[in-house]
Formats: sequence, C-alpha cells, structure tokens
Amino acid sequence: MGVEGIGASVVRKEDRRFVTGRGRYVDDIKIVGLTHAHFVRSPHAHAKIKSIDIAAAKGMPGVVGVLTGQEIVDDKVGNLICGWAITSKDGTGMKMGAWPAMAPEIVRFAGQAVAVVIAETKNQARDAAEAVVVDYEELPVASDIRAAIKPGAPQLHPEAPGNVIYDWTIGEEAATDAAFKAAANVVSLDITNNRLVPNAMEPRAAIAEYNDAEEHFTLYTTSQNPHVARLVLSAFYNIAQEHKLRVVAPDVGGGFGSKIFIYPEEMVALWASKKVRRPVKWTGDRSEAFLTDAHGRDHLTKAEMAFDKDNKVTALRVKTYANLGAYMSLFSSSVPTYLYATLLSGQYNIPNIFAEVISVYTNTTPVDAYRGAGRPEASFVVERLMETAARQLKVDPAELRRKNFITTFPHQTPVIMAYDVGDFGASLDSAMKAIDYAGFPARKAKAKTEGKLRGIGISCYIEACGIAPSKAVGSLGAGVGLWESAEVRVNPVGTIEILTGSHSHGQGHETTFAQLVAGRLGIPISQVSIVHGDTDKVQFGMGTYGSRSAAVGMSAIFKAMEKVEAKAKKIAAHQLEASEADIVIENGEFKVTGTDKSIALPMVALAAYTAHNLPDGMEPGLKEGAFYDPTNFTFPAGAYICEIEVDSGTGKTSFVNFVAADDFGTLINPMIVEGQVHGGLAQGIGQALLEGAVYDSSGQLVTASFMDYTMPRADDLPSFKLSHTTTLCPGNPLGVKGCGEAGAIGASAAVINAITDAIGNNKLEMPASPDRVWHAIHG
Repeated sequence: MGVEGIGASVVRKEDRRFVTGRGRYVDDIKIVGLTHAHFVRSPHAHAKIKSIDIAAAKGMPGVVGVLTGQEIVDDKVGNLICGWAITSKDGTGMKMGAWPAMAPEIVRFAGQAVAVVIAETKNQARDAAEAVVVDYEELPVASDIRAAIKPGAPQLHPEAPGNVIYDWTIGEEAATDAAFKAAANVVSLDITNNRLVPNAMEPRAAIAEYNDAEEHFTLYTTSQNPHVARLVLSAFYNIAQEHKLRVVAPDVGGGFGSKIFIYPEEMVALWASKKVRRPVKWTGDRSEAFLTDAHGRDHLTKAEMAFDKDNKVTALRVKTYANLGAYMSLFSSSVPTYLYATLLSGQYNIPNIFAEVISVYTNTTPVDAYRGAGRPEASFVVERLMETAARQLKVDPAELRRKNFITTFPHQTPVIMAYDVGDFGASLDSAMKAIDYAGFPARKAKAKTEGKLRGIGISCYIEACGIAPSKAVGSLGAGVGLWESAEVRVNPVGTIEILTGSHSHGQGHETTFAQLVAGRLGIPISQVSIVHGDTDKVQFGMGTYGSRSAAVGMSAIFKAMEKVEAKAKKIAAHQLEASEADIVIENGEFKVTGTDKSIALPMVALAAYTAHNLPDGMEPGLKEGAFYDPTNFTFPAGAYICEIEVDSGTGKTSFVNFVAADDFGTLINPMIVEGQVHGGLAQGIGQALLEGAVYDSSGQLVTASFMDYTMPRADDLPSFKLSHTTTLCPGNPLGVKGCGEAGAIGASAAVINAITDAIGNNKLEMPASPDRVWHAIHG
C-alpha cells in the first residue's frame, strides 16, 4: 500500500474542477433546440380541479406547448410508486394512493403540479404559466398527523380509510408488556421529531431529449441512482422501454437522500420532449425545492423504557406516528419501519422491545429518506430516554449507558438486527477523555457564578448501513436487490478505468475508489479514473445512499480487482517464465519473489491486448467485472458529547465543546471521513437548534424560504474534536462500515440532552430555538 492507498489523506481529485467552477451539472448541459419548462403548481393544499384554461398561455410569445395533468393520464403514463411493501399488523398491505405526475382532478399538497408550459426561454415559460387559469374548488385540509387521524378528518385517498397507510409492528408485545409489569422503574417521554427540508446545494433539474429516428430518450438528471431511475421509468411509468432510455447523472451538487427518488418533473420532461419533439429542460428554483423535494423526519412518538432494581434496561416500548405527506414516495414506507424500529435497541442490551408504527397521509409534501433515514429518529428516541432515565434514577448518564452496553458480539437484537462487532465502551471513553467529562461539574459551577447555565449531553448512536443483503431486504418488502456492481478495465498502456454502479454527489468517490486500486497495484491515483452516473457506459448498479458506497460499492471493485490481478499474474508469470505462485505486485510491477525479474503493469496490459504471447487458452484483454452482495448490514457506532451554555435572559444556546468518537472500521481517506462527519454534525445540530418545516392549518408551508427556514451557518457551529476507535467489519473484504450519515444520527440527541441538563427542564422540543428555550426556563 503506497502513500496514496487506503488510509492516506489524499486531496480529492475532483475538487480541482469543482473549486475552479468547471463542474458539469445538469443546468450546464447545452443541447441544440433546447426548450424550457415551467410548472403550474397548485396554491392550495387540497382542492378539486374544476377546469384549466390554457388558451391564453398557448398564444404567448415563445410558447411551444402547454400540457395538463389530464393529458399525461390520457397518454397512460403510470403513477409514481412506492418500492417497499409494508404489511400491517392485521395482515393487510399498505394503502398506496394514486400519485400522477401532474394532478388531473385533485391536488393534495400546495405546490403539486397541474400543468406545464414549454417555451423557447425560461422567462417565456414562466410568463406563460402565469396566464394559465385554473379553477379550484378548495377541500378541507389535514396539515399534520393529529389533524389527519382525528375522527371526521378530511380523507386524502379513498384507498386509505382514516388516512392510515399501515399500522405495523415489530417485536414481542406480550413479553415486553410483562417486562414493564415487573419493572422497578419506568421512564416515559413524548417526542416530536421535527420535519426537515433537505436543501441540497444544487436544486433538482432535468433535461430530456427524444430522438424520433431511433425512438430513444436521454434524460440528464440530478439523481443518486441513475440505473434505478431508468428501471422505474421504464418498468412502472411507461415512459420508454429500458433499452430505449439513457439516464445520465453528471456532477450532482449534494443529495442527502432527497435525490434517490423519481420525481414528477423528470417524468413530465421525458413525456413532454416526445410531445413537442424538442429537448425539454427544467431547473427547479429554491422555492420549488422547498415545496416539492421530499422532506424528512416528522414523527410523533410515545416511548417508554423499563429498568430493574439494578438499573439494567429490561424493555422498550414505542408507538410512533409517521407523517408520509400527501403521497408515498419511492422508499418512504421503509424509513419509519425497517430503517427506524430495527435500530431501537441502540447500543444497549435490551431483551424485550415492541414498536408500533402508524404512517399517515397529510396534505403536505411527501416525506422520504433524508440523511440517516430512520436511524436519526431511532437514536433520538433511545438517547433521550437514556438521558431522562439517568436523571430520574439519579445516576451518572455515562455510567448508566456503560452498564447497559452490549459487550459481546455477535449480538442478536429483538428487532431483527444482528450486530457483528463493536466496542461501544471504547468510543465513550474516548469522548469522555476528549471533553474532560470528569472536570464538568467544576466548569458548571464556575459558569453559574457568571450567570450562565451550563449543561452536558451524551449521545451513543448506532446505525445500520449498506442497506443489504438483498435476500434480507427482499424478505422485508424491498422491491429491488441492494448489491453493487463494478467493472475494472486495464487499458493497453496500463491506465485503469473503474466503472461503478455507485454514484458520487459529494462523497469523493473519484479519489477514494482510486485509492483502493492504487494501493493494490502500487500505482499513482492519477493513473486511475472512475466512471459513474451514465447508464449507457456503466453496468447496472444500485447507486449511493445509506452509507453504502464503501461497504458495498468498493467491495465490488475489490472483487473485480481480484479477478484482474489473478489474470495479470498469469500473464506476468508466462512472460517471465516463472511460477504464478511466485508473482507479487509491488510499485506497479509484477515481480518474481526472490529474484530481480519483473515486468511493469503497462507491459502486462500490452501483452494482454496484443495477445502475441499469452498462456494457452487465455482470452485476450484485461477487463473483469463483479457484483457484490454483502452478508449483513454494517454497524457504524460512536459516542458524541456536547457541552453548552444557555443565556437564561435570552434563551440563546452557545457551544463550549463538541466531541465525536466514531467507529467506522477501516478509514479509506481520513480527511474525507472528517469532512463527512463535519457535514453530518452540522445537519444534526441544525435539526436540534434551527431547522423545522412548519405548515399552517390550511396546509401552506410557512417556512418556504431561507428567510423563514433557518439553516445552520458557520457561526452557529462549534469546532469539532473528532477521534476514532476501530473494530473492523467482518462482513466485507475491506472492513469498512460507512461514515456519511453518522453525524446527523448522533448529534441532535447530544445537543438536546445538553440543553435540558443546563436548564433543568426535560420538556424541550426541536428545534430548540431561543424562544423555546426561554419559555422552557421561565415557564
């Protein structure tokens, strides 16, 4: 392994083009004859469409076409689907209401598209859209969970009586109830997990081009998984046959889960490009992103934890209502079930767990995976309960956690997950040392003399990453397998192309994936290029989400590399007249052990393609592929401790210190890992203190811009102290676990635990704004 291999903090290759403004995003793509789309969106959260008058708009300058929701239905374009089937506790399937790409008859959230204008310029399309006259009949609105489930609530979909999509359970209810009856102490909490808007740096965009001569579509889109997009568009939405559709996701400016899904705009752009026989471009603005990008979180939970006389946890009981918005998005059903309830054991040995999850429709933007996707909600429940229990039982919160940690592995939880390896105590020890936990009481006392309220909060998180293996998720209702693919191409002069089904939208794959190859062959990473994001270039793959790129995507590359190396060694041995078993790879050369005989990689590659002197029966070329399906999830874990001060006069929270001790297994590039953790922590802290999507009773999003939705800025965040403990994941050949979501999973509970410790009031909802904190202090 060279200085650019695994474990080296190599500067990201891709950053050169990004920081110099040379990235190629969807909005940068130029196509001859390009037209521009602007959507007509409902101002109402729930209404019947009585009529749409497009006559004036069609006659305006530059207008190429005006298309309505009824037309897309008439052309038999399919409804959007949810790809993960959930079965209710009574054995019935989930109640999926129809979601057309543009509403033909009824709109169910403010911002839902009802028509689209195609024009020569963006401004012409926008102007003409304002001339479209839609006559609505407003309907009653259910804008939150409580409004949706109360008797007599407005009915969103006829398929879902009472607006309930499913009522799902996991765990043993009778055993859990018995443990609660026998408990020495019970701790309970009502928890709201606030709704978030993803706000990726680059808004969603799509360019669709239809080739009439070949009856072929090309879609350029801001997607985290272009192959899945092509599959869904062809198999379920009736847009085009799969081999007649190319999907390209070029540089993508962030996703955080919100760009996993297929959205109406991509479907409409493809359909419209055939209707008007011109390429169609749509680039969303920030207001559209707030209204239409899938939101995250939004849970109401009643949680209870039972303890015996020795303060050991004996049971956990959770009932959660999950808001999925007006329609079921692609993976929405799995987020509050198999990505949430299966992690409710946390890092603790809890013998009995029972959870019930009731998901509901509301007249709001659809909700789906957002950084962490179910894991942050689970961690928040468990860690708020543990902190509350420590206060109620009058024991140190760190020691209560330590007493209940899982210490032997593998460990089977009562809620499906089988943890393979970990050392939770080591992470907690590291975090406590970094923050000087023992010295906190003295610091708290000193702050009190200065009129400040100081608090400390712990959060010990665990997550399941990789979102695999395929057989397991298939048995739980997933509509696709969650393996990954790779192809390694060694070119005739020894340069290497890696074709990966993973997709990079900020993670640094062009660097880290190249580091794996460079380390194995002893070559510079400049000799390796990474190809991704184009269904015409890359074999079918499952994309990037759930911190799966290293654990699953790089493992596929590893497997393909093994095949390439095996063939290359055969060629080298033949060329050097040596035994294959004696060939080793060092510094870009194939060497015969114990001799000075060697042949460089370019010469081996050239020999493979000239094919003049290959072993008998060997095919020419040096290219191999692999599909990798892991045997288990991976389980990153860690301990975060936050120390804050609260100004009792204003309710403002200020950070004193924030430490994070994570176990990610093997670190491919520590510098990139640090950046990933920083970003995740910023989002977790943002949820705890600042962010929150708010709808009024009429279903209007009142936090629909950065004027009202508070994003974390640099001066809102502390300087983070990071450390790592390492247990290698046994479930993949690299020992990696994943790092992209950890900060967002563990940070929120640490912050809220610290604030409630400081103010002496445990009742505090996120976001803990100065106003909320002030009222919590002063009643």
